[in-house]
Amino acid sequence: MSVGFPNQPATTRTASNDLFAAVDIGTNSFKLTVIRTDPSSGRFLTLNRLKEPVLLGLDTTTTTASASTISAQSLVRAISAIRKFQHFLSSQRLPSPHLRLVATSAVREASNKSQFTTAVKDALGLHVDIISGTEEARLIYLGVLQFFPVFTSTVLTIDIGGGSSEFTVGFKGNVLFSKSLRLGHVTLTQQFSDVAKMREHIQNELKTSGLVEKINGFNIDVVIGSSGTIKAIDKAVCRGYALKVEENIGPFEEHVRREWRFTRDELRCLVDRLCDEDREMVGKVKREEFFKRRAAFIIAGAVLLDEIFKILAIETMDVSGYALGEGVIAEMLGHSFEGFELNTNARWRSVFRLASRFNNKKRMKAATTCLAVAREIFGGLEKWKEFRYGGSHEDGLLATLDDRNLEYLDAACLLHNIGLYAGKKGYHKQSYHLILNGDHLHGYSGEETKVWCFLESFMEIEFFKVFNFSDSFKLPAYSNACKAEIQNPLYNYAGLLCSSAMSSSEFSVRGIFMFS
Repeated sequence: MSVGFPNQPATTRTASNDLFAAVDIGTNSFKLTVIRTDPSSGRFLTLNRLKEPVLLGLDTTTTTASASTISAQSLVRAISAIRKFQHFLSSQRLPSPHLRLVATSAVREASNKSQFTTAVKDALGLHVDIISGTEEARLIYLGVLQFFPVFTSTVLTIDIGGGSSEFTVGFKGNVLFSKSLRLGHVTLTQQFSDVAKMREHIQNELKTSGLVEKINGFNIDVVIGSSGTIKAIDKAVCRGYALKVEENIGPFEEHVRREWRFTRDELRCLVDRLCDEDREMVGKVKREEFFKRRAAFIIAGAVLLDEIFKILAIETMDVSGYALGEGVIAEMLGHSFEGFELNTNARWRSVFRLASRFNNKKRMKAATTCLAVAREIFGGLEKWKEFRYGGSHEDGLLATLDDRNLEYLDAACLLHNIGLYAGKKGYHKQSYHLILNGDHLHGYSGEETKVWCFLESFMEIEFFKVFNFSDSFKLPAYSNACKAEIQNPLYNYAGLLCSSAMSSSEFSVRGIFMFS
């Protein structure tokens, strides 16, 4: 069978009902998260992240901040940022009910918060939910559950924001305890120029909050940090910033070493260097080069986390790639789809974490685009099967259109380019070895991971080279060795994946041909 599409028919702009989005209106920045969901399997994939530095409450004329009032200048910046998000979402055809905007500490504590929400409504027609500190903590915990397989563990999540820090103890999706403290990296930076006085203030707030007594009453299995400050600290630790060797750490070492985790000693070394650098101009320049926009607030954030580690006796912190935005979306999915489980598919989560570890932002974007193209082709073939054969066709590619094979397809799309961390030459071989030998994936059989290795090898433009790169991996021999239910789709999906990879690449694709 050969199917070609030399000319694309005209299409109408219809809503993308599988897209959901959340806007986190924070003290330091506004963040937009857009995901594509598969509610039948409880999985979602982050497609886009946009971020706008707004600094709510910062008066641009006096460079001072008020904890109780959002200035007119800040309101203008806020509406401008949300308008950019709105234009982007319109281009993605996101249904209006699939968007939620949540405001946190800066708006929550402002005396003119009602004017803020009214201004956004009048200017953009969008409703802003002002959430409480405990609600913010709960949603962050839900977001963390979408990143780590910790549903059955007692988890302490810590999120350091610009105006507040949230603490949550959760178990099986239920919040056992939550607390929000008015300790944030932006407000601390604005209140204190002396680190010693900042530490004294933080210690006093932590001791008088009752936080320590509450958390010590639980048997915590794992401590997880989230959001920008903690992720920036993790990156600095990974790249050796605290040891003053960051200039010798390249992309290869960063991706290999990064484990989304750091220790108490590593954090202490980082805090010491940041404080030492703050005393000299050269150090400040290096800090700005490394942390960029976050440089002005990273000392306060690191010192705050250091004090939290001390008072709670934390030795190791895991770092979540998901936080408030994903938690908001997870709750939206729970309301939109009956039976949606907060304990998402553990197999899919391990695939996503492997892809996130070895792909930078650009490659992750290319991988998600490839996945979207492959799913479009897959969905089109499903519709053609139903239309042409009434869903009963038993031969060739159309007979293999089921949820399990769609899962293989998704995983291959996300993982096909992870080998690029070591360079372009032979990257498909590196991807093969990482998938097969890295012990990164959970819940998949050895045969299933070999299927992915086979499929991802076909996603290189010169895909025919896969026939020769390994005697143990020649296409005919490998295909014949598979079980029949896995063997059938291999040749067909190889063509589909190659088409998808080229469609999402820099090359122009004039037609798609698949053979059965």
